[in-house]
Amino acid sequence: MAQKTMIQAITDALAVELEKDENVLVFGEDVGKNGGVFRATEGLQEKFGEERVFDTPLAESGIGGLAIGLALEGFRPVPEIQFFGFVFEVMDSVAGQMARMRYRTGGTRTAPITIRAPFGGGVHTPEMHADNLEGLMAQSPGLKVVIPSTPYDAKGLLISAIRDNDPVIFLEHMKLYRSFREEVPEGEYTVEIGKAAVRREGTDVSIITYGAMVQESMKAAEALEKDGVSVEVIDLRTISPIDVETIIASVKKTNRAVVVQEAQKQAGIAANIVAEINDHAILSLEAPVMRVAAPDSVFPFSQAETVWLPNHNDIIERVKEVIAF
Repeated sequence: MAQKTMIQAITDALAVELEKDENVLVFGEDVGKNGGVFRATEGLQEKFGEERVFDTPLAESGIGGLAIGLALEGFRPVPEIQFFGFVFEVMDSVAGQMARMRYRTGGTRTAPITIRAPFGGGVHTPEMHADNLEGLMAQSPGLKVVIPSTPYDAKGLLISAIRDNDPVIFLEHMKLYRSFREEVPEGEYTVEIGKAAVRREGTDVSIITYGAMVQESMKAAEALEKDGVSVEVIDLRTISPIDVETIIASVKKTNRAVVVQEAQKQAGIAANIVAEINDHAILSLEAPVMRVAAPDSVFPFSQAETVWLPNHNDIIERVKEVIAF
């Protein structure tokens, strides 16, 4: 198996599905000849042609409408929103049309659309490029929302998303694109949507997280181990639907939990995770479930984002609070 970055794994997944299914179409702003802002689609137009990998006008609303029309005609569109902060321009298509397609048509039509988009802080992008808007998607019934944290998962989850008959929002954290490599199998394989992964076994406290915060949580867990605290790290991978079963099994084992997200405290999905734990495992808790999140302000300009974003030190502090409660 080759060692690949997340961006290479994503390109690989797109190539696998374009090769396997002639109904798969990849399109968006600059995804053709340029291969996208981050080169996620590099080389795909040359290999599969301009009819299957093509550029669109700079209009997210048009991209969404095109995806819906193509899906209703039997295609499997994989549109890219160049940065997820631009999703507001296409919200009606996503939450008002794609998400309701199966219900609206009594199950006679589906919307097998996978919307890819980079998001997340830590790479000093301009304003409105890094915003953590995944909570808006997770709170829209009818959408599946996937956020991989590793190259292996990125490829397997993207293949699963493209093959899914319902709309999937596939969010790719920009900080993870080229931050590390791992072994990624050649050819096709899938990772189940809606199933969390236990990244680290532990007995004293459960950290439930996703996206780039998985890496920060793993750093925190390693540091806490030196202080005699055994931390279990749960990578949600999918934030809609949430794998409640894996979360609850972990919390019942450790009796303590900290939910970590990069998004603002009032955003993201941490509050929902806390509610699920209270619903299903409150009698197992030896301390309140606590959260690590960004402040409830707009995402700051890049000069200040290092201070604003949660990190492993914030996680360590919160875990110690839970342990000492």
